[in-house]
Parts: sequence; structure tokens; C-alpha cells
Amino acid sequence: MTHVSAVARALERIDRLDPRLCAFTEVWHEEALAREPEARRLPLAGLPFAVKGPAGVRSYAARRLIAAGGVPVGSTSVPGPGTVWQTWGQGRYGRTVNPWRADRTPGGSSAGSAVAVAADLVELATGSDGAGSVRIPAAWCGVFGLKTTNGLLPSPDRSGLAAAGVLARSAAGAERYLRHVLDDGAPSVVPALPLPAVYSPDLGYADVDPEVEAVVRGAVERLAAAGAVTLLDGGCALLDPASAWIAIRGGGPDRDGALAVRRENDRRLAAHFARAPLLLTPATPNRPHGHEGPGELYSTALTWAFNLSGHPAASLPAGFTPDGCPVGLQLVADRGADTELLGAARAMEAVLPPARP
Repeated sequence: MTHVSAVARALERIDRLDPRLCAFTEVWHEEALAREPEARRLPLAGLPFAVKGPAGVRSYAARRLIAAGGVPVGSTSVPGPGTVWQTWGQGRYGRTVNPWRADRTPGGSSAGSAVAVAADLVELATGSDGAGSVRIPAAWCGVFGLKTTNGLLPSPDRSGLAAAGVLARSAAGAERYLRHVLDDGAPSVVPALPLPAVYSPDLGYADVDPEVEAVVRGAVERLAAAGAVTLLDGGCALLDPASAWIAIRGGGPDRDGALAVRRENDRRLAAHFARAPLLLTPATPNRPHGHEGPGELYSTALTWAFNLSGHPAASLPAGFTPDGCPVGLQLVADRGADTELLGAARAMEAVLPPARP
């Protein structure tokens, strides 16, 4: 039987499935196959991965993965030129579709990266997250997505809101990414169970779809029943970060007011993490919407608070709404506790195994 390399398998699946999924903007057949033999001798042993957007292969994370023996096979879709924030990926064959329901968006802006991982085209893909751009597509495509602590890895975003991230089939895959991207090797952290945690269904301000919240609440209850977490009394109520995020990003005039909101939320989060290492919420307030957008609803409502605060946050598959849409459970940890967050996510995956389209 002829051995098929991991890179060749990835390229074959991309060629066969991407005309329907539209996850990629470019695929680098010759370059990837030429790079693989040398990469096999390095720690990642020729692991095929995808990069977000046209400039993704030049990102710090991608360069670190290549140096460790990863093989980039292509660039993934992001919103097309001139599209509004509610509109997601544009691939080489057309509009990127959700692999669970083609009539729904995969989320964005790391749209193609999430789809490529969910459809088993690659094991992991790089992303970036300025308001939820890793966690939202991870939630809506049923994969694991990590936004690292702001400033942990280099980012070209001058506002300081965006952080590097990764989409992977599991927390273990994200841990592998972080281990090879960080200079210190990011050793695994095995948490002692149960993990003290607080569940907040809406962070005190968000309007959450009841069916989405029911899926997440059910997942949290299963985690508690299995001994993975101990739920502490009380919630975590923050000020709505929408106007603050927009002002700091450069689109709003009230910068002083924005900084006041940021300071108050930082104070509240510091008090939270002084008593519990984990905060659990739905990753999004809504399920995957149609390709024309969610209207006035901000899919970022529960994610961008942690771009303002800088905390690491991840989305873990939690289950499905009755109409078959994936839902994500957001895990948030204290600043700099990225490896601890991944260790917690790995423990939770034993109770909430990832799904496949």
C-alpha cells in the first residue's frame, strides 16, 4: 500500500471539498510538498496547517510553526473587500459556508480557518482575534478556538485590541500550537479537578438567544456533575463594552468614557479572578445566522469584553441548538494564564467531546 503523507492528504481533501466550502483563498501545492521532507525531521514533523488571510504566512505565529516543522498549505478566507462587519469569508470559489449548515455563516473574521479545521482539511489554522474573530467562528463551526492574552504574541494591531489565536480540533491541538509558538515552550499544565468556576449567562448586559443559553447551561451542568468544575455562587456582571471597544478602535469620540468603562471592567474582572480561576459564558449570544448578517445584533457581545481587558479566552464546543447549529462555551482565565486555560479546556473536553460535521 502506498503511503500518503499528511500534507498530500490535506491537499487532496482541500481540492475535493473546498469548491463547496470555499474556505481557502490560495492553496500552495508545490511549495507544501517541497517543504515537507525537511519539515518531517523537525518537532512538528510536517504537520499541515492553514494561515489566516493573504498575509497570514508572514505572521509571527506562522513563522514559528514553520521553524518547528509545520507546513503551511494555504491561506484561508476572511471578509471580502468592502464588506461590512456582519459579512464573513470570501474564498476563491465564492462565499465561505458553515460546514454544518451551508445556509449559515461560519462566523468571522477567521472564517476559512474555522471551516478548514471543522471539515478536517487541516489539523490547525492560525487566526487573529480583535473582537471575537477566533472564538465566534470556532463556536459556530464546532471546533476549539483560543485568543491568547493580549501582547503575549506580536500583533500588528495598533489599538492593542487584537491578539493572535489558533483554531484546532481540540484544546490539545491549540496547546501544541502554543508550545511551539512561545519562546518558553509553554509546558502543559495539568489542573487539579474540580476547577472553581463562575458561570455568567450574559455578563450582565447581553441579550442571549434562550436556546443558545440552554445549550451552554446544559454543558456547564454536565461539567459540574462530572466533577470537572465546581460552580461558585454569584455571577460576573460587567459594563457593556460596545461603545468602549468602538471608541478605542477609532470609531467613536468618547475616548475618556471608553477608558472609564475599561477601568471599571478591569476592576470587576480582577475581583472575579481573585476568587475563581475560570469564568464561563456562552461564546456568542446568537446561533450562526444567514449569510446576509444578523441585522443589528452584535455577535461579538460576549467576546469583545476580553479584547478590551486582554484576558485569554477560548471557545469549546458545547452542543447544538434544536435546528442543528453548533454552540460554543467560552472559557476565560486571568491574564497570562494561557497554559492553565488550555489545561482546563482539555479536562473539560473529556466531558464535552468535540463533534464532527
